[in-house]
Amino acid sequence: MPPKSDHLSPSSSSASMDHSSDSSSVDPFFHIVRILPYSFLRPPRLRLKLPSFSLPSPMTVFALILLTYFLVVSGIVYDVIVEPPGIGSTQDRVTGSVKPVVFMPGRVNGQYIIEGLSSGFMFVLGGIGIVLLDLALDKNRAKSVKDSFAAAGVSFVVISYVMSMLFIRIKIPAYLR
Repeated sequence: MPPKSDHLSPSSSSASMDHSSDSSSVDPFFHIVRILPYSFLRPPRLRLKLPSFSLPSPMTVFALILLTYFLVVSGIVYDVIVEPPGIGSTQDRVTGSVKPVVFMPGRVNGQYIIEGLSSGFMFVLGGIGIVLLDLALDKNRAKSVKDSFAAAGVSFVVISYVMSMLFIRIKIPAYLR
């Protein structure tokens, strides 16, 4: 048996492919349906514009990332899976009245919805404070604006830290005593 040739000319290979695809069916109805409607039907001329998408502004991206960060550190995944109550309650031993409780005491791995949202807000507040401190270092801003950014940034970071430590002390009473 003679060996097959490894190289065929492009025209001969494409011609053989086109010929095999045209006559692949022996059904005459297939050929009629394939040719007849397209002989007198024409596609309409549409003047459709392709939608153009522009990139979002940097502040939009920052806001979306900050919102995502807030939802993640607030424990939204935990809230969706476990479905804890929004706020808890405890009964006063002396009066017997029911008082609302925001933090689930003694349980590190559990939270009420309000507890998660308030903790997440404190983390976001601290992050915004760090961003404001970074903006206070810009040399192209006026001194009063830089001072305002620095004061707000320091106060946000301090408030966030103090409140987060308070939340931890409420959550775990024997912590940092």
